[in-house]
Amino acid sequence: MRHQGRITRWKDDQGFGFITPDGGGEPVFVHIKSFASRRLRPSEQDVVTYTLGAGERGPQALKVSYPGERRPASRPRRAGGNGTAGLLFAGVFLGFIAVAVMLGKLPLGVAGLYGLASLLTWLVYWKDKCAAQKEARRTPEKTLHLLALIGGWPGAMAAQQILRHKSIKGSFRFVFWLTVIANCAVLGWLLSPGGAAVLGLIAALGR
Repeated sequence: MRHQGRITRWKDDQGFGFITPDGGGEPVFVHIKSFASRRLRPSEQDVVTYTLGAGERGPQALKVSYPGERRPASRPRRAGGNGTAGLLFAGVFLGFIAVAVMLGKLPLGVAGLYGLASLLTWLVYWKDKCAAQKEARRTPEKTLHLLALIGGWPGAMAAQQILRHKSIKGSFRFVFWLTVIANCAVLGWLLSPGGAAVLGLIAALGR
């Protein structure tokens, strides 16, 4: 027997939520794996149909689908994350780093740090996304912020948009942008006369 209800809670970064049945009743747990089609990403207030089954958390919605497999056109899909602007900003920033290295304003090691940190951050976001979908142990948010702070934020921006992970939660994004600002501030100082002198001293000591 199929039931109909509305998604009243949805955690997109973790891949699960709750459906409130039409006519009232206790919300039913639903996991992203229970959706018959992955063409449409679930969102709060979506109307869905489903069958009931037993899960680890009690009653669980199974074989979930949208009536006619179409989301209501009257409600716009909520935009999340940095979007195209975030990806563009990250790309322009990395291009700026490359130019600064070619002009001798920054050592090659700085570009390498941003590249490796961004790659590592992307992989950690991907791992955390997989863990969220499997309800496995998650990567602490402070670890994600630390990676962004040391130079991995371009990779984090790409992961947030492409993987659609950690792109909606307001508190996380607020701290994330603080790490971006802090990292850019440090880079700006390194490009100043004082920072350049420190980099020169470090380079001399390393020879």
